[in-house]
Amino acid sequence: MNRKPKIAVIMDENTSSGGDRYDTSKGYFSALDRAGAFAFGIPYAPDMADDLVEEFDGFLSVGGRIRFPAEWYADGDQSQYPPSDRLAVEIALMRGFLARDKPVLGICNGMQMLGCLHGCRMVSDVRASWPGSLDHDRGDMRHDVQMIGGTRMAAIFGTESFSVNTFHREALVETSNAVVVTARGTDGVIEAIELPSKSFAMGLQWHPERLDFASHPGARIFDAFVKAAGK
Repeated sequence: MNRKPKIAVIMDENTSSGGDRYDTSKGYFSALDRAGAFAFGIPYAPDMADDLVEEFDGFLSVGGRIRFPAEWYADGDQSQYPPSDRLAVEIALMRGFLARDKPVLGICNGMQMLGCLHGCRMVSDVRASWPGSLDHDRGDMRHDVQMIGGTRMAAIFGTESFSVNTFHREALVETSNAVVVTARGTDGVIEAIELPSKSFAMGLQWHPERLDFASHPGARIFDAFVKAAGK
């Protein structure tokens, strides 16, 4: 019998109400379970990073609102979020899994970190910084994304355009040669990226764990992620 891949899921925390507890949506774990993986929540313990990279088959960086380094932002901008012990642990894990070329999936906060660790830069408030942008920081709104043809992510989703949810204030605005933009919103905002140098290193700005797994193309990323982790 084939062994199910094991996915390390960095825990989020309640930064908006004191940062005194872990606070991560069950949706991430349900999505990975449905896709055929075992998912394990990872606390903020820096000494664990090397062992986790060795023992686990893939890394999921979940959404969250934590303070990123100032140099990750466009000139004159900086994070508006509280500091978190999550940052150092997550950087170590993401770098470690990528160095071993083990699959990495970044969602929202995780996509931004994946990009910025590879030369991208971001803004703290996309609506204030991007002329004509939608209000992306709304849980009750959907908007369309347009996939970029010829990318590996476009092949995963199998459609040129679909509607996604939106829960982010920050956004990538500058990319590097190491990063390929794979989707944009109707307002031009970067909605997905991939690293072509890695077997599977992808980031989404939307939250696929909140989409219907049976019918929504935007949720297919979990199947592709778990399949890559099982190789």
